Amino acid sequence: MKKYNTYSKVEDIAVERFGKALLYPYERIKTLEVPNFPSLGKLVSLRFIEWLQLNPEGVISLPTGKTPEYFIKWTEFYLKNWDTRKVKDELISWGIDKSVKPDMRNYWFIQIDEFYPMDPKRENSFNYYIRKFYINSFGLDPNKTLFMDTWLTGCEQGQTLGSIFSDGKVDLSLRYRSPKNFDEERQQKAIYAMDRFAMEYEKKITEMGGIGFFLGGIGPDGHIAFNIRGSDHNSTTRVLKINYETAAASATDLGGIENSRDKAVITIGLATITKNPSVVALIMAAGESKAKVVRDAIENIPDILYPATALQKVEGTRFYITSGASSLLTGRRLERLNKIKPIPHSEKERILVDISYKINKKIKNLSLTDIKNDIYGQVLLEKEDKKDIKIFTKRVDREFRQRVEKGMEETGNRIFLHTAPHHDDIMLGYLPYILHLVRKPTNHHYFATLTSGFTSITNTYTLSWLENLEKHIREGKLKRLFKEEDYFKSDNTVGRNRDIYRYLDGIAGGKEEIKKEAEARRAYRNICELTGNQEPRFILKKMLSLKKEIVSAYPGKKDIQDVQKLKGMIREWEEELLWAHLGFSCNNIFHLRLGFYTGDIFTPQPEIERDVKPFLSILERVKPDIITVAFDPEGTGPDTHYKVLQITAEALKIYREKTQKNMIVWGYRNIWHRFHPSDANIYVPVSMNSIAIMKSAFDICFASQRSASFPSYEYDGPFSELAVKILVEQGGIIKRVLGRDFFGASRYARIRASRGVNFIKEMTVEEFLKESIALKNLME
Repeated sequence: MKKYNTYSKVEDIAVERFGKALLYPYERIKTLEVPNFPSLGKLVSLRFIEWLQLNPEGVISLPTGKTPEYFIKWTEFYLKNWDTRKVKDELISWGIDKSVKPDMRNYWFIQIDEFYPMDPKRENSFNYYIRKFYINSFGLDPNKTLFMDTWLTGCEQGQTLGSIFSDGKVDLSLRYRSPKNFDEERQQKAIYAMDRFAMEYEKKITEMGGIGFFLGGIGPDGHIAFNIRGSDHNSTTRVLKINYETAAASATDLGGIENSRDKAVITIGLATITKNPSVVALIMAAGESKAKVVRDAIENIPDILYPATALQKVEGTRFYITSGASSLLTGRRLERLNKIKPIPHSEKERILVDISYKINKKIKNLSLTDIKNDIYGQVLLEKEDKKDIKIFTKRVDREFRQRVEKGMEETGNRIFLHTAPHHDDIMLGYLPYILHLVRKPTNHHYFATLTSGFTSITNTYTLSWLENLEKHIREGKLKRLFKEEDYFKSDNTVGRNRDIYRYLDGIAGGKEEIKKEAEARRAYRNICELTGNQEPRFILKKMLSLKKEIVSAYPGKKDIQDVQKLKGMIREWEEELLWAHLGFSCNNIFHLRLGFYTGDIFTPQPEIERDVKPFLSILERVKPDIITVAFDPEGTGPDTHYKVLQITAEALKIYREKTQKNMIVWGYRNIWHRFHPSDANIYVPVSMNSIAIMKSAFDICFASQRSASFPSYEYDGPFSELAVKILVEQGGIIKRVLGRDFFGASRYARIRASRGVNFIKEMTVEEFLKESIALKNLME
């Protein structure tokens, strides 16, 4: 077995620069913590280049997906600009020999995993990704690349696995049972051939001496490669079915959960990675959303529930993570607490709330023994006067009650600008609060969605829209509207509102044909906008060409621009339906369709002219008193949320400098991340009525999302149901901390009716800009 040089000066320098040790108490894997996502990619790139220099030949295996974005960008930058002064100085500062540029043609590349079956020519195949980002960008030798052929393996001439498994589904039970028909006979033969391929693939890796440098991400269930939760730590290359969490994470790649659910894949095994004891195995993780799986992998003893624990046996295993991803690591949090004096109010509150919830005891009744029995409570007792802690528990109890009361305050004579990255983010974030805010007639509400959100509409749903339109055109059901001058003109707001009201009339009256006509109206209007023409023959021709494009597209294929725009307009229609429930017309709704949102795997950064100024113009027009923003932490949820946050912050900064207007910012979160109670300062009681409205309105308005084609990995169902689940869980936390009597025996009917709680973080503009700048520094 080949022995690789695993020494790293880069890691020594990183420990010194970032001020974090490689190993803390409770940790079983050495871990490098960096401040942010781009510097994570940069550090991994530098470590990779260092390894290449120390090992002039060898076997490497690199990941696909969004996680390695900055690793790829930095590595490509270093390799292409090796001889420039800037790169040389950078490399020297990290202890890397600038005189030895790695020859990438000397290395064998091992593909980690692939969907089965998958056409390698498709842009959503991992084969395509490897060719584009590693072979073409890094200069690897394609003849020294071990690809996973999941398209032709086991096929006769003229066949593909796509024709053998025509629906993309693979029944692995054919390994153990007799086929029932000719199709199953072919499928069984193909499965055996793929199993044979996997065995040979593993043998080839062994003959190469095992992997020398492995880089991977970690999935929502803790998977490494496609070694899902429950995988044998002695596993080798094999074909298997993925679990729900992994399918949900893969839904975007494959065009929806209906294509990724129970999908078969081929993957190298956990023992494949650790085959060579001198392997350098790096796992990257960014953001608070990965904090739990990171903790489980690093702090647990080896267990099949935590696949990454299999890597503990290898000395060269490292986790490279951001501060957000490290937030639940016990030793690191203890260090942070011990370094701070005094401990901030919010951190003390967080510790005590967690203890109260964990032991199911009202926070005001916590004893010093209760606090001492908690590992973080011990730090609190060491650094704070014990009398002050008892006083503080009473203070937290009082403040929590005040936050609930603030959530019931009537706010009047305000102009609200509700903003969102996607069209359902506001609803999923704080619809229960809006339902009360809109009851005050002196308030004015406007809604701005900054992206077109087209990636969440499936081809199947778009096709159904077009077919409904075609039916209405051919049957002449829109003829009377053609006679109305400019009814279908894109800027005819009255016509747009009539589309909406027609649909809601259909809902109210239980008339499916009225709903379908309203949808056809809007579909016609949307294609008028695409073509710039209102003539039925032009619309029909364009509609047929769009149908042809969609039918011919494979699941997960990047849409052409007109299809992107059409899907985005479907999302806009759905949002307009929602706010029309509350009496708001299209005049109150802004669809910005900002240009940074492209649908590419690596999306561009926001720009002032293209992205900030359009939103700034909305601020100048609306002149809001209160503005709401999706306030997710670094590396959590879609990166669209982070980019929209920065666009909003930049526009607010410019607007504030121009006008000196005092405004309030409300930060909200929804299905992608939760506020800890200590991070929020408005607690809105949520009744059964609000829950029912949320579920009903989502089902009525967001028809494209009913089937949950792009769900959260946390919940197998529509986003509305997950949002309700979160509200109820948050209510459970507050009820446990304050005691159920606070709710059940309250003199306020609204509190007694509460079955959940909506968390909001209220900030001044200055506080918001400070937090967004901190996030920006983390990211950039």
